[in-house]
Amino acid sequence: MTRLIVAAGGGGDAVAAAMLDAALYGGDDRPAVILTYAWDRLLIDPVPGPRGPANFTGLRPLTQSVWTVPADAKPIAPAGSTLPRLAAELPHTFALIDPTHGAEGVTRQLEELIEHLAPESIDLLDVGGDILAKGDEPTLRSPLGDALTLAACCQVNASVRILIAGPGLDGELPAELLADRMGPATLTLTAEHVEPISSVLEWHPSEATAMLAATARGVRGLCEVRDAGLPVPLTDEGPTVHEADLDDALNRNELARAILATETLAEAEQFSREVCGYSEIDYERNKASWLGSQPEQKLDQEATLRQFEAQARDRGITHTTFRRITEALGLNGKQRQDLRALLLSSRPDQYEAPLWRIQPRPE
Repeated sequence: MTRLIVAAGGGGDAVAAAMLDAALYGGDDRPAVILTYAWDRLLIDPVPGPRGPANFTGLRPLTQSVWTVPADAKPIAPAGSTLPRLAAELPHTFALIDPTHGAEGVTRQLEELIEHLAPESIDLLDVGGDILAKGDEPTLRSPLGDALTLAACCQVNASVRILIAGPGLDGELPAELLADRMGPATLTLTAEHVEPISSVLEWHPSEATAMLAATARGVRGLCEVRDAGLPVPLTDEGPTVHEADLDDALNRNELARAILATETLAEAEQFSREVCGYSEIDYERNKASWLGSQPEQKLDQEATLRQFEAQARDRGITHTTFRRITEALGLNGKQRQDLRALLLSSRPDQYEAPLWRIQPRPE
């Protein structure tokens, strides 16, 4: 017997799943199996869209359709992935969601895992709450991954509960919009809950999970994220975890309903264009093409950084992420950790782990 946590959108949801496993279930000697996409931001993986088993070496078969990502697995260049390092630093088993065959393929993988593991619990975890979207919200930006996992979870013959951690922290649906789509908070995360993943937060690029951890540690303010500079409030609601009803979520989520019978990722992506008006993979394709045409910038940009911080301060921003600073300075993914090390060595007082604090204006 074990537990199964489905990381709804990939990326930082897998890190949050490891934290929630310990917070909810006590971090016993049977860490959960985490089913997750290999779908990282372009700073980590310059290839648009999610990775499948063919993009790795060293995966291990778990069922006929499901592979695990061990610490010695490697993404095949030019692809990148955070999963092997997560497997090296955390005790959990990370199983790979392969969306190549659409919602039907993800459903088949989930069914095989349930039969193989006989899990005592199945949680579908989403940091931020965009899995509860209708599909027409103007602030929604990345609905496809969540819709695929939601569609799959609704088709298996097993009890699955949705958990929303940090409502609004993904910068998509604001917390107040989600209030009537969730139940009351079942847990409020604390600094103690963050401790099992604290080392991961020092390098992992997830912004939503970084803000979830920061709010659990007591950080409050307004955090600027992503290349678009979205402002995300860091409030007392930030570290909360809520349950949501699976059937209600499917009935609300037009994209998830539309892709229930899809047999390819391309088919699911086309439904996203029709239902939501866009595909986030198209956005990644366009951004990857643009990034590929940009010259590499110098790492030492103190004047530009000071200007960015001054402008952010004028916008009322109190915190930001290292990913946001990296993109604001026009740096590439390989330079993100170097930038972080440079900032921490030169201005350690501005680090409120794992966020960067914007200095208030001198009096």
